[in-house]
Amino acid sequence: MRILFCNYEYPPLGGGGGVVNAMLAEELAHRHQVTVLTSCGPNLAAEETLNNVRIIRVPVYTRRQMAAANFPSMAAYIMNGLRYGTKLLQKEQFDIINTHFALPSGPVGHSLAKNFNVPNVLSVHGGDLYDPSKFTSPHRHFLLRMWVNSLLHKADAVVGQSRNTNENVTTFYDAGLKPALIPLGINRPHFPSTTRQELGFTDQEKILVTVGRQVSRKANDRLITVFSRLKQDNCKLVLIGSGPQQESLQALANQLNVADKVVFAGFVSEEKKYALLANADLYVSTSQHEGFGLVFLEAMAANLPVMCYNHGGQTDFLEHGKTGALLELNDETAFLNELNRLLSAPSLAQQIGEYNKQKVEQYFIENCAKEYETLFENLLKDSKGVAAGSSRS
Repeated sequence: MRILFCNYEYPPLGGGGGVVNAMLAEELAHRHQVTVLTSCGPNLAAEETLNNVRIIRVPVYTRRQMAAANFPSMAAYIMNGLRYGTKLLQKEQFDIINTHFALPSGPVGHSLAKNFNVPNVLSVHGGDLYDPSKFTSPHRHFLLRMWVNSLLHKADAVVGQSRNTNENVTTFYDAGLKPALIPLGINRPHFPSTTRQELGFTDQEKILVTVGRQVSRKANDRLITVFSRLKQDNCKLVLIGSGPQQESLQALANQLNVADKVVFAGFVSEEKKYALLANADLYVSTSQHEGFGLVFLEAMAANLPVMCYNHGGQTDFLEHGKTGALLELNDETAFLNELNRLLSAPSLAQQIGEYNKQKVEQYFIENCAKEYETLFENLLKDSKGVAAGSSRS
């Protein structure tokens, strides 16, 4: 198949939605011809091929950060994505378009599919439908909600990565829609043999780690606040990722007198991320909502118990008491109690970690890619059947 992905964010831009798109594209590129139409960020090439995936980056001008987009850059992606995409499809044929995120990628994928008669699969990731931390979330605004609803209806297929995401489709947009459910996956991680000492920690310290952009939805201010109340003194909290809230979070750590215990690792390589996960004791997150939560899978692959809230797609694969702790949203007292309990019971934490390593096997990217591949093939068969029927009539 000749597959075109439309996604306004693709690594190194953005977060989990772009990351999983890259993993999916690279896995499918083993068997198919894959092109990605995405945004150009600071110091990125306009076009290149990485891991057999051709990446075309359209100019958005106003984007200055790798971790976070802004409204002008999203609007620019819609306009330039259509312009560059039209030129691309005038020269080359594609069998299928897979559009990631209803907004801002949705209008690009829909228009290209309609204008060039190519089936379009719209993959929704959660935050493009429902983000409780943002006033601008589409579910809060009538016009945006109608726009998203129209894109969902016009797609040849809609895919959600979790039950929670699909429930948000039917709750906030149209109860009659029935999105397909294809769980996301991660690449099988390689954990380097880096020691704690090489990372700047001691064997006596308990290391709590979290991965994600420093944005309001991740609520790392709440995580730092809970961490400051821990009874145990030999703990470090490592925040992997960068973003617009980093300075305010550093100020909060100073204010709560834990600046010497909170490590802002910033944006790191995949190798260092996995080294930090492999040397941690516990994965923690106070995120307000996750469409799926790839980082939880990465933590599970590292033999870590996972602590987070029960609001989001992670409830499809995380189980309270088995994978760690799955707590009521923003119940910080319960979060603190579970932290103290798991940190005080290393044998229990080890048992949970071993369970997680076994469970994560079903969530590697090859499984996700096979399901997408089957969906694409079935759509193409259906479209050919319709075309044949039309010609006979």
